[in-house]
Amino acid sequence: MLTGHIRNQIDAIWNAFWSGGVSNPLAVIEQLTFLMFIKRLDDIQTLEESKAEALGKPVARRIFPEGADDKGEPYSNLRWSRFKHFEAREMMRVVDEHVFPFLRQLGETGSSYGAHMKDARLGFSNASLLARVVEMLGQIEMDDRDTKGDVYEYMLGKIATAGTNGQFRTPRHIIKLMVNLMAPQPNDVITDPAAGTCGFLVEAAEYIRDHHPQMLRNKETRDHFHNGMFHGFDFDNTMLRIGAMNMVLHGIENANVSYRDSLAEEHNGDAGKYSLILANPPFAGSLDYDTTAKDLLKLAKTKKTELLFVALFLRLLRTGGRAAVIVPDGVLFGSSTAHKAIRKELVEKHKLEAIIKLPSGVFRPYAGVSCAIVIFTKTGVGGTEDVWFYDMTADGYSLDDRRSPLLDESKLGVEPVEVLTEAEHAKNNLPDILARWNAIGMEVERPRTAQSFMVPKSEIAEGGAYDLSLNRYKEIEHEEVTHQSPAEIIAELRALEAEIAEGLKRLEEMLG
Repeated sequence: MLTGHIRNQIDAIWNAFWSGGVSNPLAVIEQLTFLMFIKRLDDIQTLEESKAEALGKPVARRIFPEGADDKGEPYSNLRWSRFKHFEAREMMRVVDEHVFPFLRQLGETGSSYGAHMKDARLGFSNASLLARVVEMLGQIEMDDRDTKGDVYEYMLGKIATAGTNGQFRTPRHIIKLMVNLMAPQPNDVITDPAAGTCGFLVEAAEYIRDHHPQMLRNKETRDHFHNGMFHGFDFDNTMLRIGAMNMVLHGIENANVSYRDSLAEEHNGDAGKYSLILANPPFAGSLDYDTTAKDLLKLAKTKKTELLFVALFLRLLRTGGRAAVIVPDGVLFGSSTAHKAIRKELVEKHKLEAIIKLPSGVFRPYAGVSCAIVIFTKTGVGGTEDVWFYDMTADGYSLDDRRSPLLDESKLGVEPVEVLTEAEHAKNNLPDILARWNAIGMEVERPRTAQSFMVPKSEIAEGGAYDLSLNRYKEIEHEEVTHQSPAEIIAELRALEAEIAEGLKRLEEMLG
């Protein structure tokens, strides 16, 4: 957890960019990503040099070569620990003319460090701003993995204008809920085909570290964790760089974070490869049939990206693979042939397990669209029995553009430090969702008037529409109101009149 001091330091860096003329939040994050990446490279080589010195051996893993680059600049000057002491204009010259070309060279040589740096450019020309940002970044204590990751997450939280092409950051607590519901295992191969900042992959890695720490003590499983477990794809190079850095700063050195237009490419090489998908794909937009992967159109003949992504998830999952994905409400009840076909596919050919309706303000300030979390397992032979529905009405934050916390920090999130009261549950449903999911066998007893309940497959399939909207099945609890006939009302009035007359008579006798 970040201290207030570190948050203030990050805010100061952000303000420095803005006052220096770099006002686009994505541009700020991209430039910070480059600088943190440069600092990270220096940290890695410093660690390797310390190991070599302690063991009395040559440096095994050298990032910065000995000697000078093709322009005659010593490679040692390209290291963060060296140029941070330079005068501002000299620092600008070295970083712009030598450090960034070095980053691009790393990308061209296929280095895992430089894979996303092929077109890296310094995005501002103010030498004093560069010197100031380098100094402030150097003052933030990021000695451990948790702090590095939290610093970067806090920076990502400032992307408030990202909303193009249907992209926006999924709130961290919603990501954590979905990861906890799916409970990743050490043998999983996890993907997010619309990875963005890699929030789902980062949270899945943190879950593994917390719940399966033994995985990182065994060489074989540790290699799987760092090299084969996490796969993220996106078609935006800026987001790829940000996502890759997010993974590195959270301690996953060699995740497969790569460029791919997931809906526009054939997936024969990846078909059936993954055991777990966690995703919140972009909703806004549609594709031309000519540019859409043909294997997806076989599942759903549609131009709508939200339906094509569901088809993609089914294509990428191996048999027995699980998915927790966010879809707009229209996927659940849309009346087009493609909408019905994709729902029928989930219900009849695979195992649809849960629909968790999200409050409509959960993605503000980016979007006000109503969405739901859909959980299913790919089987190819059916298996849907009872589908669990949960009506999430509160996630711990206000549902307006401010998204202000409604409870103390200790009572927010999926696993709050303190047990919530009934009144607090009304402001944060997340712990209840996880608790009910983990005791799913008890849910069949709940009435349709409850916040969660089960619906049998036969009822969902009835009529052929396969409607998955919660409101179709939820029942509203009405208070029973007794209606009296006119004769009964007249009788009650006459009885009341007689009682009043009797009371007056007794009062006269007492006074008489």
